[in-house]
Amino acid sequence: MPPLDELTPAMRGVLDRMRRAARLPMHHMPVEAARLGYELGAELLDLPRAPLARVENLAIPARDGHRLRARLYAPGVGAPLSALLYFHGGGFVIGSLESHDSLCRQFALASGAAVLAIDYRLAPEHRFPTAVNDAWDALLWLHANARTLGLRNDAIAIGGDSAGGTLAAVGALMARDAGMRLALQLLIYPGVAARQDSDSHRRHAHAGMLSSELIDWFFGHYLAPEARGEWRFAPLLAPDHAGVAPAWIGLAEIDPLVDEGVAYADALRAAGVPVDLRIWRGVVHDFIKMGRAIPEARELHAAAGAALKAAFA
Repeated sequence: MPPLDELTPAMRGVLDRMRRAARLPMHHMPVEAARLGYELGAELLDLPRAPLARVENLAIPARDGHRLRARLYAPGVGAPLSALLYFHGGGFVIGSLESHDSLCRQFALASGAAVLAIDYRLAPEHRFPTAVNDAWDALLWLHANARTLGLRNDAIAIGGDSAGGTLAAVGALMARDAGMRLALQLLIYPGVAARQDSDSHRRHAHAGMLSSELIDWFFGHYLAPEARGEWRFAPLLAPDHAGVAPAWIGLAEIDPLVDEGVAYADALRAAGVPVDLRIWRGVVHDFIKMGRAIPEARELHAAAGAALKAAFA
């Protein structure tokens, strides 16, 4: 646990309750048990699932014929809505539509836009680059089918948290290369580096929700060591960041990933990309899903919603 004076009182209380619960660390579990545990606990601290005008389950075709589960959240009906394509976190191994259902509803409410959440395929059953391919296939499908869903295909943003933020950053680069205009890339503590050797990875190696051991467990399942140098895993390594969609980046201060998030913001700015970088002090990785207990989570929901509204205006 981080030094107590680094944490907000609410964050300190959450981590202390987790420590006293003495649950088996996820990286010591079989994958299926870890997935189940994450899903069962995902909404304990999340805000209640807000009612929306439209919540619709969909199936999106991937390039190999697989049907990706997806869920569309819309705060209203009538005029075509802008849309955020959203990828959940979970280290490419855990997480689902259910684990991030409440969060997607909050983004829809805060932005006034529709949110399309994608259940991309997970490792170790589907290793890199399957998740990247699924994410890109979903973006192509949304762009082609937006109008049939009552959405605007000229007002699409891409976003995600943690591993989902990685997929969103990669998707933004691929969209640029394909000549597809995106309104915004919404990156919430994304993983963007090839190696976990930054100062924050050392400083916060056991800082609550995301430990160095858990990161190693995730990536050991997700990809072969030689693939770490690919920019589709580590978008910070992309040869050129110029021309990608404007970025809104939200980070947690007490997080192994915070330094690489700042480095990615710097790389985008150096390439002439507009960037709005926010760092929430005294909170840890995954705090955005703790809206019942952590006021900073609700602040991020509102700030991200405002960024989406501005990008779609």
